[in-house]
Amino acid sequence: MFKAIGFAAALSLAAGAAFAQAPNDAQIAHIAYTAGVVDVAAGKQALEKSHNKAVRDFAQEMVRDHTAVNDQALALVKKLGVTPQDNPTSQGIAKGGADHLKSLGALNGAAFDKAYIANEVAYHKTVNGALSTVLIPNAKNGELKSLLQTGLKLFEEHQHHAEMLATTVK
Repeated sequence: MFKAIGFAAALSLAAGAAFAQAPNDAQIAHIAYTAGVVDVAAGKQALEKSHNKAVRDFAQEMVRDHTAVNDQALALVKKLGVTPQDNPTSQGIAKGGADHLKSLGALNGAAFDKAYIANEVAYHKTVNGALSTVLIPNAKNGELKSLLQTGLKLFEEHQHHAEMLATTVK
């Protein structure tokens, strides 16, 4: 649990540093896409390591939903002719995700399941907070803003699902 909270805190710090100035649409697109990639990777790792049906079902949902949203985001930036712009927040998310996958990789069985779900709760809380307080309010393009709002609704459902699982996965 400590490492999951540590990763979420690192994500928050990375976001805070980059958000001293409002991100532009190209940065917002990159941040949102990177956050999705990190969660897809975590879901794939859970599918490889977990034997718990509820955890595996949740992981499959994360892979499916975050891949679908990222595919929509790629189609939108292509349509708009926008190149997503790498930035310190995206870099912090990617590094934190890689570090967390490595630490989760050392766990097995119930310890892995519990750490994975705890991370999913913390990660979704952090990403949902960034979406609602920074990314959506600063998005200038209406289609990007709409996609982020749709994603937020879905990711809030993910957070609630993960919170529910956290009470049952021991």
